[in-house]
Amino acid sequence: MTQTILIGAPVDSGQRRPGCLMGPAAYRVAGLARMIADLGHGVTDWGDVAPVTVAPAHCPNPAVDQLPETLGWTEILREKVEDALAQDAMPITLGGDHSLALGTVAGAAAHARRIGRPLFLLWLDAHSDFHTPLTTTSGNLHGTPVAYIAGREGFESFPPFPAPIPAQRICLYGIRSVDPAEHAALLRHDIAINDMRVLDERGIVAPLREFLTAVREAGGMLHVSLDVDFLDPSIAPAVGTTVPGGTTFREAHLVMELLHESGLVTSLDLVELNPFLDDRGRTAKLMVDLVASLMGKKVFDRPTRSFA
Repeated sequence: MTQTILIGAPVDSGQRRPGCLMGPAAYRVAGLARMIADLGHGVTDWGDVAPVTVAPAHCPNPAVDQLPETLGWTEILREKVEDALAQDAMPITLGGDHSLALGTVAGAAAHARRIGRPLFLLWLDAHSDFHTPLTTTSGNLHGTPVAYIAGREGFESFPPFPAPIPAQRICLYGIRSVDPAEHAALLRHDIAINDMRVLDERGIVAPLREFLTAVREAGGMLHVSLDVDFLDPSIAPAVGTTVPGGTTFREAHLVMELLHESGLVTSLDLVELNPFLDDRGRTAKLMVDLVASLMGKKVFDRPTRSFA
């Protein structure tokens, strides 16, 4: 049995399309806690957190949007995730846009450093999110977490990342939209990009199993950050950053089942759900169903049901 802690993070400051702040409520309405309990796991809901107030911050890039709010979220989410892991529980952070990972992965890294274990990151996303506050042209900070986690320069306004994760411990998986500046920086850092072409050529399983083997052999902790746009928009419309060609229902569930079988996942983000863009809760229900696979539900356990 896994002890889980739900952390609501109604973060909307990392991008400009309102709606992600409704994400935590949508996951609760879709029955996330009940599903986890029904699978035999312990579940505690810490409710929604609020950003702390931080000192005024400035970035030389005038495009950067809502920096103080994002810094406030980063600080509180680092604290909450670190606290949950210290209780030997698996924190599941309910977003909220992807800028929340600036804090959640920092909390996991701080805990991993304290107990002397390496932290690995599995980034399930259409985007690499490898901009820095200095390189972003959109100014949307949800496009910067992986750069912060990897220790890129340009985050002087942020608290120092506890222990930057080396390139070989980061797996970008399902990527299919990368800006030229991000691509060049990824090559310099030698971070493997398992984009959709790689997955089409090699299959869904092989690259993921290779990464999980590396985690296991290192005795590592594994933080998984699952963005709604990892999924194809035809099955998951409730996201403001849709990119065609994402994973199918079957592929996404296979990823989650492999993660469950590995027994390696120690923390999880669910990000970029915008219920305002959803169709009768369709995307929220799918995301909850994917978490069910991660928590041990098998594909043959699912009953036949109508679309509604």
